Amino acid sequence: MDLSGLSWFLLGSMMWFCFWVPTHCNNVPNGPKSCSELRQLYTTKGFSPSGVPPKEISGEHLRICPQGYTCCTSEIEENLANKSRSEFEGMVKEAGRSVQLTLVSQHKVFDAFFQEVLNKSEKSLQENFPAMYGELYSQNVKLFKDIYGELRRYHRGSNINLEEALNEFWARLLERLFKQLNPQHQITDEYLDCMLKHAEQHHPFGEVPRELKLRATRAFIAVRSFVQGLSLGGDVIRKVSQVPLSPECTRAIMKLVYCPHCRGLSSVKPCSNYCHNVMKGCLANQADLDAEWKNLVESMLQVADRFEAPASVEMVIGTVHIKISEAITILEENKDHFTSKVFQGCGNLKVTAKGSGNDDKKKRGKQHNEEKFASPSGLQLEKLVSDVKVKLRDIKDYWVALPNALCNEKIAATPSNEDKCWNGMTKSRYLPEVMGDGLANQINNPEVEVDITKPDSLIRQQILQLKIMTNRLKNAYNGNDVDFQDASCRVTTIT
Repeated sequence: MDLSGLSWFLLGSMMWFCFWVPTHCNNVPNGPKSCSELRQLYTTKGFSPSGVPPKEISGEHLRICPQGYTCCTSEIEENLANKSRSEFEGMVKEAGRSVQLTLVSQHKVFDAFFQEVLNKSEKSLQENFPAMYGELYSQNVKLFKDIYGELRRYHRGSNINLEEALNEFWARLLERLFKQLNPQHQITDEYLDCMLKHAEQHHPFGEVPRELKLRATRAFIAVRSFVQGLSLGGDVIRKVSQVPLSPECTRAIMKLVYCPHCRGLSSVKPCSNYCHNVMKGCLANQADLDAEWKNLVESMLQVADRFEAPASVEMVIGTVHIKISEAITILEENKDHFTSKVFQGCGNLKVTAKGSGNDDKKKRGKQHNEEKFASPSGLQLEKLVSDVKVKLRDIKDYWVALPNALCNEKIAATPSNEDKCWNGMTKSRYLPEVMGDGLANQINNPEVEVDITKPDSLIRQQILQLKIMTNRLKNAYNGNDVDFQDASCRVTTIT
């Protein structure tokens, strides 16, 4: 073999070796490359460029990046690994922050809206009842104020049995009004107890208490659970977004993001499938939230449908004062009939010196409720519900869509460049298949070592919280308050 033939043979052998072992063969004909690009990157990341070698050096010292020619010393590799971890955790938090802000803002909007509807109802009562009922109102101001206070506390999450609170209100109201409508009689507490028992049969307030209890409890349960669902969703996002990376994930992120810079491939983006495998491995525990997160969103969408029903929650909450007015009017109109029934069952009362001369004063200004009060239109609520439904559907797949969001075109190469991307070793196609979502699917992840037998405890706690909230929402959709389904103590029901 002549010298020219030998030269071609040696060059061909070298190229063949470089094809299979690319980490040892970068720029063999030209020697080590300049590290100016890494020096510039390293400086922009806040580090001193003094430690960056002028040209590539042998990479046997590297613990994460491929050990070929490199511009990274051990210190640079460690610094960039720490940097990649903080940057990735920041990206996850930022992605979560946008979803969290969406849920928090919706929580504020709905909470403020229903508070305002209830406030308007109470204000209407305070402005109109004095002229409509005179002393029947003025002597019972605290009672009316208390029931609105109970409704507010329930809405804010207090441990209140709403049915019992309403039953108690009607019972106390009937006691007060019975005394005021019969001022000529001396009425003892024992007699009032007897009167309340007969009230169950004779419906002094008509069907108003039963109807209000049915509609109000459904409305307030739906509103409270929905607002709580928005709050919990934002809280889950916040807590899970702060889960720190594992050491294995830190290594994988470093290799994905900064190792190509160490190799002199600063302009080469990671392969898309390579990026997805790293993200799916690093976010495996987070992806396990997907099933319960979707259940939560679906349950909230169902409850939101309740807001748009013919007897919408806005109409029910915003007309509490109207229902109270209707009940008082019914009692006034049927006072004589109800009183005679009570006398028959409980006995006649002693007549006192008081007369009934102030009866007209008590009733002055009474008008038909429909003429006196304006009901909510429902148009604002319709817009709010429409908006929140769109936002909830947008975040329904958040946890399993997160890897794709983080492997966007700014980070990873496009499919058209799949043969010219960083595959973790060199500039070439990435061959392994993309893993599925969740912890169990990472058993064979080629990029991140994941122990599928050790799920993250904080994330498991959040999965449990999602299950509890979803159960509450499902019960709310059916009109049940799970906190009080087994309540044993009942107050006399006035219907």
